[in-house]
Amino acid sequence: MTNLHQQALDKASQGNWDGAHAIVENENDALSCLIHGYLHRVEGDKFNARYWYTRAGETMPSNSLDDEFVRLSEMVNS
Repeated sequence: MTNLHQQALDKASQGNWDGAHAIVENENDALSCLIHGYLHRVEGDKFNARYWYTRAGETMPSNSLDDEFVRLSEMVNS
């Protein structure tokens, strides 16, 4: 599954929001939900982002989008 997560983050880093979203939107594991939430933060949809973070068992962080991308990348690579 980590390959799927890395693919989504790669697309997000390239500015391909739709491509990244398409990868995680039908996945239910916690890391996919976190990435999904992050993508909605990028989009500016805080309500939807909060939903996906909650599904992952976390509260939506108040860190910067750059910091959250690094955190998610570290989770994928751990």
